Amino acid sequence: MGADVGATKGRPAFHSLSAEDVPALVQDGDPGRFVMALLRAERSRRMLLLRAFLDRVRQDKPAEAATVTQAWDLLERAQRVVPEFVEEILMSPGTGVWVSSALRRLTEGVSGQIPLWVVTGRLSALAVAAATRARLPFAMEVPLHRGTVSLPGLGCARFQELGGKSWASAHAVGQEGALRVTAADVEVHVEPEWHRPTPDWLPTRRLTVGERTSALHLVLEEHDPYRMFSSPRAPRFLHPAEDRVWRSSLDDAWNILMRDDPVVAEEFRCGPLLSLAPTDAREKFRPFSSSAGEAFGGISASLPDSPTQLAATLVHEFQHIKLGALIHLEPLLRRADNANDQIELFYAPWRDDPRPLEGMIQGIYAFFGMANFWRGHRRNNPASLLADFEFALCRNQVWTTLKDVGRHHRLTPLGRRLMCLLGERCEAWAAEEVSRTGMYLAHEVATDHRARWRAHHLRPSQQAVDEAVSAWKRGDSHPPTLLAAAPRSVPDSGAVCLDTAATLARHTIDDPEGRWVLRAEDQVSGTGPADVLLALGERSAARPVLLEQLGADKPPAAAWPLLGRALADDLAQGEVSRFLLNFPERIRAVHEALNAAGLEHGDPLRLAAWLAKGR
Repeated sequence: MGADVGATKGRPAFHSLSAEDVPALVQDGDPGRFVMALLRAERSRRMLLLRAFLDRVRQDKPAEAATVTQAWDLLERAQRVVPEFVEEILMSPGTGVWVSSALRRLTEGVSGQIPLWVVTGRLSALAVAAATRARLPFAMEVPLHRGTVSLPGLGCARFQELGGKSWASAHAVGQEGALRVTAADVEVHVEPEWHRPTPDWLPTRRLTVGERTSALHLVLEEHDPYRMFSSPRAPRFLHPAEDRVWRSSLDDAWNILMRDDPVVAEEFRCGPLLSLAPTDAREKFRPFSSSAGEAFGGISASLPDSPTQLAATLVHEFQHIKLGALIHLEPLLRRADNANDQIELFYAPWRDDPRPLEGMIQGIYAFFGMANFWRGHRRNNPASLLADFEFALCRNQVWTTLKDVGRHHRLTPLGRRLMCLLGERCEAWAAEEVSRTGMYLAHEVATDHRARWRAHHLRPSQQAVDEAVSAWKRGDSHPPTLLAAAPRSVPDSGAVCLDTAATLARHTIDDPEGRWVLRAEDQVSGTGPADVLLALGERSAARPVLLEQLGADKPPAAAWPLLGRALADDLAQGEVSRFLLNFPERIRAVHEALNAAGLEHGDPLRLAAWLAKGR
């Protein structure tokens, strides 16, 4: 096994991104050529990591070296017989996560909760899977995790958990394609027809979706310990009903992608074997999904609400996957060169928490893909209010964030070029008309999210707050000018569910008759009575609810921006509304300081009107 790093006149040939490939980053050009270039580079990188792992074990870990060398030799033998299958398991997302984390542990010399023999023994599991498929004879020890032995690309042997231990060892023996795995005198026997399930053997769940000429092949990954891109996890086996939902949803989602986003669909088909690790269903309109730079081609996702949601999720995560592979080829950002760069955080309209520049670039690219998907979806579903709303929202999120970081001094030439291309595309999209309701909802929820974020994560200086308290106590006509200075970033770990307005907007679109209202506070986390009233457009009814909340000693941070929304249609309170939506951090800090000092502040609207004079 070796890396695809060739030589020209005695010099190594390195992978690189050509000028022709750059437009493909924004779906302009040859998508197949671009993704195949990324795949070739990722393969070379994966092979180099595997070789570095082998060399490091042989050099520094003599206790594990013999087993690792035996597994490596078996993999090489299997590669000569079934090269396609060995390629598949070596390039699987779980293998990428494993070898990267294993190499970091070996290089950094740190101990972990998982025994080292288990970490290095993962190579044995890869070798056993490959040798079984190649019908080679072998005998090898493999790790057993919570009663299961995971053989990537092949399947999973299931035992009862042994004495409550998380990790143990099993003995695997292969002959003519038959496999026997033994642990604590219990044996699992797998016939050469390994794709047939038995009570103690679950083969890898492979799917083909779509028509033959445009089919997508993927794996529903249930047992790879590294399928969630973090520390090893026990298997999560799908129930038959879940399996049916996933198969149906993926088939429908693929058809939607082929119709609404054909360029990305072609990228999927040209890319690696896609692995999708299912997780439990989440709240409606709040799906979970993730990917990782070391897991090229791998996605983890919760059970979808609908095929359209799943299609959008696949686009979102595939954007992350492509960008992660691109960054392995050429960086988009220069290293932070001083302390200020290292702690610089930004507002991301799709997150609860402040994000570093690296996360901002990833988010911009992912949500650009989402905007493009919803743009195509609404073109083919012109009556869809949801598509209008999602397109308008994503378009706005990407455009405003590009204005914040698109010219950052840490961007490399490639990073600046990418931001420029994204900006040009978003600028062209700005001319596309969206329904009045879709635009209204997108603006409403974007304003709400940003205001909530500011209320949680920004803070005026303590001197400014102290001066404001003194000015209020004296009865000054205006707050101090210092309060209008740029606030500090003080991340609030308690900031959650800042997307509540967006989630409720989706409920109103999905259920215009309003049945969702009856279950909103129980089924939509972070939702209170005022959130529901504002989602229904009942601003005047929300005001007394919010004023009562704000009369408490420690009102929720979100109550201030929510009051700003509730006052938005009151002409007499327009200045106060704009202040609460643009600078909620000021009134939150002053209100808390007044309460702490035991000073009377009376009606929250009176305090807000006074502070608004300082804009």
